[in-house]
Amino acid sequence: MGEPERDRRRLYQVWKGSNKFLCGGRLIFGPDAGSLFLSTVLIASPLVGLCFQCVTKLDSGGSSEKQALGMPALVATIFLGLTDLAFLFLTSSRDPGIVPRNARPPERGDDNGHPAAAVDDDDVATPSTEWVMSAANPHLRLPRTRDVAVAGGHVVRVKYCDTCLLYRPPRASHCSICNNCVQKFDHHCPWVGQCIGLRNYRFFFLFISTSTFLCLYVFVLSWLNIAAQRASHGGSLLKSMTGEPLSLVLIVYTFVSAWFVGGLTVFHIYLMSTNQTTYENFRYRYDKKENPYDRGVPANISEVFCTGMPPSMNKFRAWVELPEPPETAFDGGPLSSRKKIDLVGPGEKVDLEMGHRTHNPGGVPAILHGLHYAEMERNSISVHIKDRQSAEAPDPFMIPEASRHDGEAE
Repeated sequence: MGEPERDRRRLYQVWKGSNKFLCGGRLIFGPDAGSLFLSTVLIASPLVGLCFQCVTKLDSGGSSEKQALGMPALVATIFLGLTDLAFLFLTSSRDPGIVPRNARPPERGDDNGHPAAAVDDDDVATPSTEWVMSAANPHLRLPRTRDVAVAGGHVVRVKYCDTCLLYRPPRASHCSICNNCVQKFDHHCPWVGQCIGLRNYRFFFLFISTSTFLCLYVFVLSWLNIAAQRASHGGSLLKSMTGEPLSLVLIVYTFVSAWFVGGLTVFHIYLMSTNQTTYENFRYRYDKKENPYDRGVPANISEVFCTGMPPSMNKFRAWVELPEPPETAFDGGPLSSRKKIDLVGPGEKVDLEMGHRTHNPGGVPAILHGLHYAEMERNSISVHIKDRQSAEAPDPFMIPEASRHDGEAE
């Protein structure tokens, strides 16, 4: 008879991060993926308003020379809107570059071949050196940081992650929201509900840049629509604005939004041209020291858009075997690590389904067999007699009752 088959699950079903998976692990989102719905509404709302204006202008039958909104504007609006939403979905639903976590600390060293430091228990970490204790082997201590050589001969320092039990690759960082180490970690974006890293930064930049273009596109078309209506309002721009309230609302909405997404786009253009991430820019300030990853503006931008997309380091749909639970013989304190004690004799078995015990001819459980009941009874009687005698013995310090009354009478 072979060994029983161990329980198997998909990797995404037992993933220790905070991610949410859909379509059998094919789509991966962050824990705050609900914000994706809000971002979709914020993008689609002005586009629906502009499409509604285009349709009303087409139904009005006005001359196409005097109309800023028409069929070309309608088609362009739908195309740009779907493109922007596609970039949003690609940013939010793909693996941003999650580093697989280890099941145990790197006892023999990290991925770069650095051995773990073996020290005595009396050694103490100096103020300039921090050590990480290994739970599996207390005699091995791992340094908190390591120096790793990157392209160009530069040496960078990588940190040990206590959660993922690994030395993070260069430019990687641990996201406290998703609870994962992410390659080339940029930031966690609440608007897309996902970390921005090595594998989705390209789509993130296309998303924010397309959103900026959409804001400007709706802003300009709304002004052109108001200007085209001046002739029907006696050449008055103010009356034309009051006659097109939807265009006025779109102008205000896109003007405010353009400052946000436009500023974000300009900032990331600067980061791309200098080959930085948002995390590195706020944490290390490469403008005050040499950036080991800066290869010039053309090469930096080409690294984002013209290089192949690296494959995911995790196969979330792969089958994994769950570890067998530890066997416990007795659910109660120290006896749990020992063998089971049969408190019921072989002839006195408990019927759990019927709620009663079967007949036991001997009447005594197996564990109580062999005890000297006669000697136990004699000892019990002897103890009882001694207790009784001690209870009846007079107290030498007690004054008799009669003597006490005679003393009071005198």
